[in-house]
Amino acid sequence: MANVKLARRVTDIRVSPSTAAAQKARDLKAEGRDIVDLTVGEPDFDTPDAIKEVAIAAIRAGETKYTPVNGTVALREAIRHDYGTRLGIDAPLDRICVGGGAKQILFLALTATVEAGDEVIVPAPYWVSYPDMVVANGGTPVIVRCDEAARFKLTPEALEAAITPATRWLVLNAPSNPTGVAYTADELRALGQVLLRHPHVMVLCDEIYDRIWYAEFEVQSIVSVVPELADRALVVNGVSKSYAMTGWRIGYGAGPKVLVDAINKLQSQSSSCPSSISQAAAAAALTGDQSSVEATVKVYRERCEKAWELLNAIEGLSCVRPDGAFYLYPNCAGVIGKTTPDGKTIETDLDFVIYLLESAGVASIHGAAYGLEPHFRISTATSMEILEDGCARIEKACKALS
Repeated sequence: MANVKLARRVTDIRVSPSTAAAQKARDLKAEGRDIVDLTVGEPDFDTPDAIKEVAIAAIRAGETKYTPVNGTVALREAIRHDYGTRLGIDAPLDRICVGGGAKQILFLALTATVEAGDEVIVPAPYWVSYPDMVVANGGTPVIVRCDEAARFKLTPEALEAAITPATRWLVLNAPSNPTGVAYTADELRALGQVLLRHPHVMVLCDEIYDRIWYAEFEVQSIVSVVPELADRALVVNGVSKSYAMTGWRIGYGAGPKVLVDAINKLQSQSSSCPSSISQAAAAAALTGDQSSVEATVKVYRERCEKAWELLNAIEGLSCVRPDGAFYLYPNCAGVIGKTTPDGKTIETDLDFVIYLLESAGVASIHGAAYGLEPHFRISTATSMEILEDGCARIEKACKALS
């Protein structure tokens, strides 16, 4: 066996819990188990044909070479136009960075700015990768619990209390993975006022789900409502979720030039540049007909509403209605302490998720992975038939508890 000594930046972090849960579901299916997989946060729709055709045309035209590190001019123009028209954010081309997915942009932003002793405020529940990204870059994640009573949202008071001289970033994800909740303009403005009092704190805005929107209030970014933060905010998005382009791996961010330049420098020494073909497709997605997005959002909304109704009807469970994205984050406090038919006590949300998998064949992810118990996350990015089957199985499993 090779004598390989791994760096602490690797040994100190976890494998993504959502990736591990999805793999467990796949393994059980391969063994012949009847599994309803509600773990994967990936659109079940295909990339629209018009976008595919642009990519095919790019291949045939020989657009298969290296591109600038920060992306093609065509893609950055498309990003600038999108940010300007949808969010009212002015993003000059030299303040836009493009990478291999929004996750890479988030990671490189932390790599560029975080060192040992630096703190990053991460509201919980959070996307599972945020704390480990911070740790991998030598920083300390400061987890701020955002309870269900506040619809899982960070309050100005909680933000103020969490800021120290060592704070480098606030991570703000909306609509949220795992809850689907988003902030109103007034709520963002209140958070922005806190940040304005602390000019050493930057804000990392993960807005990858902001086109998958159900709320009656309009989609907003904190930079839209507090433009004074533009020089210390990175607004991150991508084409993966809205356009069903997860495998194309294109994400991007707009922020201060010094930060964008640093991200580009890091990318120049790692992956060089994103795929030229994927960039052509992404530019077409952002500038083309948006009817496919509107159609899929309508379906996501219907699925989410139905699953929300079914879960709230189950004794022991309750669920906040999301504002967007394709997740539900039910509270399972009502089943904690109950006993399974084989005599095991449900002591944690992980116990409950394991029970659902083993007894009902429903794969989900426990709330502790997202930093807030007792909950569990399901993805509604699957067919209505599968969602109804999954919710029926969960109901049956809950009724079997005593």
